[in-house]
Amino acid sequence: MGMSLGRWPRLTLFGESHGAGVGVLIEGLPPGMEVDLDAMVADLERRRPGRRGLSQRTELDLPSVLSGVHDGKTTGWPLVLFSENGDVRSSDYSFLPDHPRPGHADMVENIRTQGSADPRGGGSHSGRLTWGLVAAGSLVRPILEREGCRILAHAAAIEDLEAELPLDGESTPMTEEMIRLNCLDSAAAHNFVERINQLRRDKDSAGSRVDVLVTGLPIGIGQPWFEGIEPSLAKGLSAIPAVRAVEFGHGVNASQMRGSAHNTAWHASDNGPQHGTDGDGALGGISTGSPLRIRVHLKPPSSIPQAQDTLHLPSGEQRPLVVGGRHDPVLAPRAAPVVEAVTAFLLTEALLSRTRPF
Repeated sequence: MGMSLGRWPRLTLFGESHGAGVGVLIEGLPPGMEVDLDAMVADLERRRPGRRGLSQRTELDLPSVLSGVHDGKTTGWPLVLFSENGDVRSSDYSFLPDHPRPGHADMVENIRTQGSADPRGGGSHSGRLTWGLVAAGSLVRPILEREGCRILAHAAAIEDLEAELPLDGESTPMTEEMIRLNCLDSAAAHNFVERINQLRRDKDSAGSRVDVLVTGLPIGIGQPWFEGIEPSLAKGLSAIPAVRAVEFGHGVNASQMRGSAHNTAWHASDNGPQHGTDGDGALGGISTGSPLRIRVHLKPPSSIPQAQDTLHLPSGEQRPLVVGGRHDPVLAPRAAPVVEAVTAFLLTEALLSRTRPF
């Protein structure tokens, strides 16, 4: 069952959208780490539904520690975090499994499990399970901070609207719109709000993008080939529900560049060789010490409140389906902390395994 991420430390997600709750099992953390639940609550708040213009499911998302922590510190044994589901409306999915939604995993999961899947809210396919990713990312952040590594992710695009991610990670004072949409560009956040309002009026959804900036990652972190920085991050980030593409550095534009423009030179410094800040954050799967830039593209949410003709299984006919429930019209605002957390967890694994032989 592919619900685990990382090798050591490793996380495993569990739960369902409309089950008792969602959670995460984390193995391989060193003993004696401080566990700051207040900081975790703040991180989870950035992902939480119920924000104006987005999903109106009103979950508290508070974490409970079931094992692996004593007197506020990790014990070194498996650590389990859990959050109860408190605002489910399973009746919104009464049309399942007879009338599977376009763009969702309803049909394929029903066939894979021979009809035994929990279809409510997507079951274990639901983005609700990203709660565990954010909780795990929050837990390991102090390991990165001790190395001087900082990860910043924000909602960077909705359709053709673009936002800037400050290269120094700083922004103007945060407005209510910036906080609500996890966007560090005040003008873009305002435009995003207008576009989301238009999507609501159109009963439609839109694609979006999350941009990530990683600074302070020491040179020489990562392994070659399949366990490299980019391959590991690409696998983890691509598994986030609705992600359709992940870019590093110049991304897809690299295919239209010449080597003379794409290459970044090394320079001498008081701290040893230094890579230009406009270059790739990793080469050969190993960190260069320069900023790592990532773009994560998300498809439009598939659940939209306008009629879509799709197969009705009992009759074998194409019939209109209007999906009710409480869904996001765009995903980047709530996906930004998830992308940030996955990046943090996998870079923590790379840091902790730096002495591991090939």
